[in-house]
Amino acid sequence: MVMVVSQADIAKFDQDGAIVLRNVFSKEWVEKVREGIQINLEKPSQFSEKLALKEGQGSYFNDYCNWQTIEQFKDFAFNSPAAELAASLMQSKYAVFYHEHVLNKEPGTEKETPWHQDQAYYPVDGFKVVSIWMPVDPVSEESSVKFVKGSHRWGKWFHPRKFASEKNYPVESEDSDGKTFHDVPVEDIENGEFELLKWACEPGDCVIFHGMTVHGAKGNRSTSLERRVLSTRWVGEGTTIAKRPWKVSPPVLGGLGYGDQMVSDTFPLVWGAL
Repeated sequence: MVMVVSQADIAKFDQDGAIVLRNVFSKEWVEKVREGIQINLEKPSQFSEKLALKEGQGSYFNDYCNWQTIEQFKDFAFNSPAAELAASLMQSKYAVFYHEHVLNKEPGTEKETPWHQDQAYYPVDGFKVVSIWMPVDPVSEESSVKFVKGSHRWGKWFHPRKFASEKNYPVESEDSDGKTFHDVPVEDIENGEFELLKWACEPGDCVIFHGMTVHGAKGNRSTSLERRVLSTRWVGEGTTIAKRPWKVSPPVLGGLGYGDQMVSDTFPLVWGAL
């Protein structure tokens, strides 16, 4: 690939915790991912959710960890520019593919994505963790994902929240592995206490964000367009399997034990070398 990430992009991402990159993925990759999403929508896994605020309203579908059965997702993870992009912005000598996550908001979906921090859901420690959020439909700024600028640098862990109820995950263990978990400061975010980053996107664009960056999204007010997104998750140097005091999401450890380096058949090395 022609490297589309500049040193300025890397510095901006490091500072802000999220960045938009334009026209990164070809029409062929966008179409391949669109095909994979359609397969996933037609044959959802045990992990899938379909949420709507009211009967008969557009719904918010999400599902993950299907790349081993959906060939289009596997091809994208192993052969598209995604892995090198992730490694570049993580400033890591390698990129391991953690999993993919399909997010679809049908036209008229009012269900919002609550403010949250991804890495608190994951059984993953380490600072080199990113997601590549890639829409296959045009996404307005209003419907796009929004980020609390610089929140990955706060040094704070936040309780994961259920997308359905927006309540914190129930704590099931006293062992928080030395971490203190805080409530997401929803009221402060909504009241404008923090600067937010948000971008309208076209197919081929992507937003890359850090695993510790607080983010959320409104529903989809379009009456005709879906908001279909593939978000691929990547980890780099220094990442290990970690304990959380709740049921982790995804509930997959890849055959690894706590403290093990984050690489296995389930979490394959895609770019670079260990």
